[in-house]
Order: sequence, then C-alpha cells, then structure tokens
Amino acid sequence: MNFELSENQLMIQDMTRNFALKEVLPFRNEWDEKEHFPVDVLKKAGELGLLGVLVPTEYGGSGMSYLEYVTVLTELGKVCGGFGLSVAAHNSLCTGHILQHGNEAQKMKFLPKLASGEHIGAWGLTEPNTGSDAMRMQCVARKEGKEWVINGMKTWITHALSADVYVILVRTGDLLDSNGISAFIIEKGTPGLSANKITQKVGVRASETAELYFDNVRVPEENLIGQEGAGFKQAMKVLDGGRISIAALSLGVAKGAYEAAVAYAKEREQFGKSISNFQAIAFKLADMATECEAAELLCMQAADMKNRGLNITKQGAFAKYYASEIAVKNGNEAMQIMGGNGYTKEYPAEKYLRDARLMVIGEGTSEIQKLVISRELLKA
Repeated sequence: MNFELSENQLMIQDMTRNFALKEVLPFRNEWDEKEHFPVDVLKKAGELGLLGVLVPTEYGGSGMSYLEYVTVLTELGKVCGGFGLSVAAHNSLCTGHILQHGNEAQKMKFLPKLASGEHIGAWGLTEPNTGSDAMRMQCVARKEGKEWVINGMKTWITHALSADVYVILVRTGDLLDSNGISAFIIEKGTPGLSANKITQKVGVRASETAELYFDNVRVPEENLIGQEGAGFKQAMKVLDGGRISIAALSLGVAKGAYEAAVAYAKEREQFGKSISNFQAIAFKLADMATECEAAELLCMQAADMKNRGLNITKQGAFAKYYASEIAVKNGNEAMQIMGGNGYTKEYPAEKYLRDARLMVIGEGTSEIQKLVISRELLKA
C-alpha cells in the first residue's frame, strides 16, 4: 500500500488548509463561546466542493475518493473540530445516504444542491431512548394512500434547525424487526416538522445540534429511499463510511493538539532552556507523533478499502476507535505540556480536548467499536 499523497491530494490538502486558516481559525473561539453555527462559512466550503467531496460530477459533486475525503476532514479537524464535524455529517450522512441508496430521481433532485452547499443536510437515527439500540426506535410512519405520516422525535441531530434536506430513519414495521425500519427524505418547511436546539455542549460547539419533532409529518411515497423496511441495513452501511469521517476528523484534532504542543514546547522556557529539551516533554511529543502516524495509517487503509468496494466494517471500526481515543489522549497531553496555560481558553489545548470527547461518543461509542471489532474477529 502506498499512501503518499498524490499531486491532486496535495492540492486538496493545501486548499482545505488555506480555507481553514482564513475562514475558520480567526473565528473558532467566538463560535465556540457563543455556540454559533456558521452557516455562511459552511456554504463557502460548499463553493469549494468540500460539501460534495464524494458526490460524482454528474450530480454536481467533486467526484473525489475517500482518500481525498480523509485529507479534507483531517485539515479541518486540525483547526476546529466543530466546523469539521458539520462538514463530515453533511457529506457522509445525509448526502451519503442519498448517494448510496437513493434512486436516480432522488439523486438528481437532491444531490446537486447538497454538493454545492446551497442546501444543508441532516440525518436522523438517534432517539432519546435509542442510541446504540436503534431497533427500539419509537418514531413511526404509517402509510395513508400515497403518503407516509410520521410521528415521534429524534435527538442529537446535526443541523436539525438549519437543514434544508433531512434523511430520517423511522419504524414502519414491528418493534425489534431489522426489516421494520425505513428511510425517508423530508424537505424543509414540511408541515409538522420542528426542531429545538441543544445547548451547553462540552465541545464541537460550532456544530449545530438539535432535537427534531414530527407531528403528523406527511411525506410523499416517492421520498422513501429504497425499499420499505430496508432502512436499518442502509443505515449500517452509511455508518461504516461515517466511521471513516469521524476517524479522519479525530486524526485532525489529534494532529492539531500535537502541533500546538510542539509549538508551545519550543517557545516555553524553564530553568534557562526550552521545555522541549526535557525528556519528560520530548517523550510525550514522541508518543503523540507516533500515535498520530498509526491513526493516519488506519484511516487511509479504511479509505483505500472503501474506494475498492471492499467490506470495511472491521477496518472502519479500527480507525474510528483508535483515532478518536488518540484525539482525547493528545488533547489531554497538550494541556499537560502547557501546564496552567493549557487550562485556560487563551491556549487551544482545552478546546482540542473538549472537541475530542465527542469523537469517542458520536457515530458509535468506543465501546460499540470494540463490540463491532470483536464480532468481526470472532466471525472470521
């Protein structure tokens, strides 16, 4: 395997880095403090093709591969985990679900505006009492003529307030039946659809999160994605790719924390010399760098396998589990290296640590990743 970045990937990396440094870095602390979701900046990312990275050009996307996708999210994560999360959720969940499982009419109708950033996408699976246990979902849809009527709620939904297009998983069959869940596309402004913002999050505060409510929401039958009852299987495939997203974003956060720690260690002096000269600090940096390299290799391996159409359930879980745990560890180590300064918001270590905590929870906790990995190992 050769994961050395190609000329095109280096261009994408440079473009994304410049965008993040110009459009995100100057405002990240303000967004974090105010829990502000910068829709205007997200749309600028869409103008650069960063919201349709995996969407083929015939649907208005950038037509790139998962290797470029990892590069994009890593660069964004190095600057702001919250903004990077919004880009990841838009690409891999809502847009990704329609791309992977929608019919041609649905792709032609929804993908061009999602890929350009004209429309913002949201994806809903989680409910108050059904996180990892998705088959117990209580949000239901019943068929009435040529429409489906949806009632219930979803929670922890990225972009639930600002989205123009939603892909929602609801129960259309019996409880606990994996063939009793279906996926629907719902458009903004549909009567009965409302949302309420979730505030006071620990991290990724620049990414909008909300509860989503359905009160007799009527959806035309042509907005059913795939076959009735196929939603759960679709969601599991979407989440396989989503794990690459969170792994790449985690890698970016881990690298950002590491780079901030290196810069600080070189500048900070104690006992007449830079603290980077002390083994206690230098060894921490060595561990952080090594673990970033290992996480990057796992991310690129999963991305390469995804590009080749191979099953990535195990490799995606490997990458997501390891990279997210390393993001937390590096954030913590960066704060330790910065000492008292790292405990303040004047330095970036505490934000990297706060953002990293979401990575070991979202799109499957670390414990769920270990469950997925162990099942795959024992199956083999």
